[in-house]
Amino acid sequence: MIRQKSFAFQRPTVYLVPTPIGNLTEMAPRALDILNQVDVIAAEDTRNTRKLLMHYSIHKSLFACHEHNQQVAIPQVLDAIASNQSVALVSDAGYPLLSDPGQHLVETLIQKEIPVVSISGPNAALDALVASGLPCYHYMFYGFLDNKHNKRIQELETIKTFPYTMLFYEAPHRIQATLTDMLAVFGNRKMVLARELTKLHEEYLRGTISEILEVCEELKGEMVIVMAGNQKEESFDLDQAIERVIELSKTLKLKEACKEVAKETGASKNLLYQEALKRK
Repeated sequence: MIRQKSFAFQRPTVYLVPTPIGNLTEMAPRALDILNQVDVIAAEDTRNTRKLLMHYSIHKSLFACHEHNQQVAIPQVLDAIASNQSVALVSDAGYPLLSDPGQHLVETLIQKEIPVVSISGPNAALDALVASGLPCYHYMFYGFLDNKHNKRIQELETIKTFPYTMLFYEAPHRIQATLTDMLAVFGNRKMVLARELTKLHEEYLRGTISEILEVCEELKGEMVIVMAGNQKEESFDLDQAIERVIELSKTLKLKEACKEVAKETGASKNLLYQEALKRK
């Protein structure tokens, strides 16, 4: 067991400092104090972090710490600690490690019993969750799905029965493909798409997957998908749904028929397709 008392001793420490996700005024006072106190800052992108520091008139030494330079960055952090210096780890926006670099660094620090302290601050997923209107007593943060269609489908299949609200991050150029895959695997569930959080064009789109798919192609900015969990009781009769698929398949291709019935019933398009193949 490794037991850390964060305020008991004055030791060189690595602080995980969240930064604003858009609105610079949301920088927490304690986070600013830490950035002013530490000796060096490890940043996902030194250019973005330098702009933030300039805004708050903070002048500190910076070095890059991102997912592609861990073999260099981690020794730099360890060298700073060995030199009795404290370090702040920051990402471009929000919390380090949450869909951002830093996991391997933190694991290494803990193994070496170097204090790691998190600072409270902005988080896009939680901002979206509490304003979504979907249940937030229990939830799962998933982060980014794979950017390849087949792998993304596989990931969605593994969580389609999860009963609680799910949170995903997505980029604007992939949002249509991701929601299309979610509709196919999850069925037409309730969801919220939150974009540009804390910025001038902040927007929440609340509806079903199919409704939001109709407009998502025009949307820009960083996005959070808040997806309803799977309900234990299915709201459709599978036998009736398959009968409907077979009826529609007289004039449509089977996959198109399954897609239409999935929209009507909320059933998984993949489930309908597999069952229809068995019964034809």
